[in-house]
Amino acid sequence: MNVQLGIQRFNPENDAKPYWQSFLITQVDPAERVLDLLKYVKAHVDGTLTFRHSCAHGVCGSDAMRINNLNRLACKTLVQALARPNTERVPIRVQPLLGLPVVKDLVVDMDPFYEHYRSIIPFLVNEQEAPGRERLQSPEERAIIDDGTKCILCACCTTSCPSFWANGRYVGPAAIVQAHRFIFDSRDTGAAERLAVLDRKTGVWRCRTVFNCTEACPRDIDVTRLIGEVKLAIAQGPRRAGRVR
Repeated sequence: MNVQLGIQRFNPENDAKPYWQSFLITQVDPAERVLDLLKYVKAHVDGTLTFRHSCAHGVCGSDAMRINNLNRLACKTLVQALARPNTERVPIRVQPLLGLPVVKDLVVDMDPFYEHYRSIIPFLVNEQEAPGRERLQSPEERAIIDDGTKCILCACCTTSCPSFWANGRYVGPAAIVQAHRFIFDSRDTGAAERLAVLDRKTGVWRCRTVFNCTEACPRDIDVTRLIGEVKLAIAQGPRRAGRVR
């Protein structure tokens, strides 16, 4: 395949505003990934191109970006999945995630995202005396939080959310998913404090149930459903949080 790769470029030290740069890449294997194309451009065409990547296997989430107007992981997006019927060149357009400040090219400043993440107390809270071995939970109790534990903090969901675009103070879907994971954990005792954080103007009530977050998640987490369960837990009170289902 031949690929017409468009990349939105921006260097705040030199550029007044973002601009598009196009690269024609020939003889591309359909099974190659968008990440492979970006690495090719940086290594062989323009070494100033800047983007993040690490594991390249959909685990770290560091190469999240907008690809053909949808948030995706560059390491999981195959060229053949973006091809159009009867076209000589596969059109691929790559942009940085929306709603976060651009550091350079495809790299965004993740500090605001992580600040929201830290605000929901993303760790187990339990000041009771520890048992002799470990705090156990049943398979049924684990199943309640299983979906949320898949989150890799790539920010695809949060930066696909119109409410986050409109107001960056909104904690965003990813932070709520992380809160859900602990609110409904049978071993945790910090649900009330987390629910208080989310029961604010910048919390869960800014969710408009657009479903962009669920569609954007590369881990297939049902993000909108988890947000709905947190809303219900707030309405019912923290003591009933574990009984939402």
